[in-house]
Amino acid sequence: MPDASSTVLVIDDDPDLRASLGRLLRSVSINVQLFGSIADFLASAAPDGPTCLVLDVRLPGQSGLDLQRELAEANRELPIIFITGHGDIPMSVQAMKRGAIEFLTKPFRDQDLLDAIQLGLSRDRARRENEKDLAALRQRFDSLSPREREIVIQVASGRLSKQIAHDIGIAEATVKVHRSRAMQKMKAGSLPELGRMADKLNLVPGKPQRP
Repeated sequence: MPDASSTVLVIDDDPDLRASLGRLLRSVSINVQLFGSIADFLASAAPDGPTCLVLDVRLPGQSGLDLQRELAEANRELPIIFITGHGDIPMSVQAMKRGAIEFLTKPFRDQDLLDAIQLGLSRDRARRENEKDLAALRQRFDSLSPREREIVIQVASGRLSKQIAHDIGIAEATVKVHRSRAMQKMKAGSLPELGRMADKLNLVPGKPQRP
């Protein structure tokens, strides 16, 4: 069961189908917003909690696939479940390659849609939690002094204390003091954990971020 803040957005130009989907989702306690066009959707405010989009492929003017591409280009991560009465294999492959959760052909089973929605909401919830954790981590890093930040980056690059001391012209003991303070502020219990934090913040150019 989704949490109370979850919302499903439905875009379909068939008013009967929109109403039917609205009843279905409300019957399982899912908040739903219904739109008859992409323009109406774009003019609305984005929900504040976990969200997924149930999107008709064929719509007047702009297609659902066009909207999927535009959302990706705008870096707006929104799990999408496509529904269509005129689907074909190339269309579904294109949608799935771009990250769609599911591609359902009308008429579809209610449970298939609900399963896809649960997956979409779960993914968006995880993404939001990750962004929240990353923002908190960034805030802790920003609280460091310039010297502490410099040493964290050097440590994350694999440099030893004596090498860092030589590089920046201070005593090795001073490096260790700054490193200890930085670890306390970052809430890192060990050097490997500090390194993982630095990876998540992408502090070392060219080093892949860890999930």
